[in-house]
Amino acid sequence: MKLSDFDFDLPEALIATRPAKPRSSARLLVATPDTLTDGVVTDLVDWFNAGDRLVLNDTKVLPARLTGKRGRDTAQGYQEAKIEVTLLEPQAEGGVWRALIKPLKKVKEGEVIRFSDDLSATLTAKEDGAAYVAFNLTGADFDKALNAAGSMPLPPYIEAKRKADAQDNEDYQTVWARKLGAVAAPTASLHFDAALLAALADKGVEITHVTLHVGAGTFLPVKVDNVDDHKMHAEWGEVTPEAAAEIAATKAAGGRVIPVGTTALRLIESAARETGAIAPFLGETDIFITPGFEFAVTDALMTNFHLPKSTLLMLVSALMGAPRMRAVYDHAVAQNYRFFSYGDASLLVPHRA
Repeated sequence: MKLSDFDFDLPEALIATRPAKPRSSARLLVATPDTLTDGVVTDLVDWFNAGDRLVLNDTKVLPARLTGKRGRDTAQGYQEAKIEVTLLEPQAEGGVWRALIKPLKKVKEGEVIRFSDDLSATLTAKEDGAAYVAFNLTGADFDKALNAAGSMPLPPYIEAKRKADAQDNEDYQTVWARKLGAVAAPTASLHFDAALLAALADKGVEITHVTLHVGAGTFLPVKVDNVDDHKMHAEWGEVTPEAAAEIAATKAAGGRVIPVGTTALRLIESAARETGAIAPFLGETDIFITPGFEFAVTDALMTNFHLPKSTLLMLVSALMGAPRMRAVYDHAVAQNYRFFSYGDASLLVPHRA
């Protein structure tokens, strides 16, 4: 497969920079092998059946973008430089994070970057364009200081148009977020609000939570022409024994398992790789789903509209077939659906009812 097989023309005006209000009022495109139906997210109640199970990612996004200052004594006197730090992933050593620093060349190993009166970090190493920083706080103290000083790490295609603000602290977080650790949101889940969840419960749709801490690698472009040569980034996830049992029970009873978002899908399919059936999972996954992949757990998928040439477009093409996804995206563009993290949603149902 070639990277060009997953390209399409997207008008820039269709890239959403703010979400729909309320969340569940976003548009929804439902795609089956034979039909395309335009609607809104609240229509999900009509597309799901009693006994279906939604799998939701309960990761919580860190306010991982920090702006600080580095001070240095020079021959010209004391000088400061503005430094931007984006946290990528915590390290085994408490308080140490792998991070992106801009401009990296303006900070030397051993120098301190101050973000607030309470929060600072020391650059301990540079490696492959990234850096390792050791914060002065850990645990709950670190979380409190980070929440005060940090901002949401919006995707590059939004950051290019506007900076994150206070509204993003609410908008870029799911209503059920509880396990801190992601640097990007599971964005399909942003469409759910309390009213929609209540309506789905009344319908008899069941819920299971899993955790996949979405990393910044989700935004990395594919740089190889041959898709098979791409190295997928690893992310930490957990499917608890209770979650695995709930999913298995739904499958056994003939209900559908429907992950909300590609992160939840990648995790449950990772948990089924060894035996072909859902099982508890704890650790990192670098699963790369492309056309030809055999899905063991997923019966349908709710997801947003993805970037051209992205691994996520490859994933949905694996689920629905590449020709069908080209038709879905052609329709979405023609009908002015909003794309990417704050955009509209699709429900992909690969099997005929």
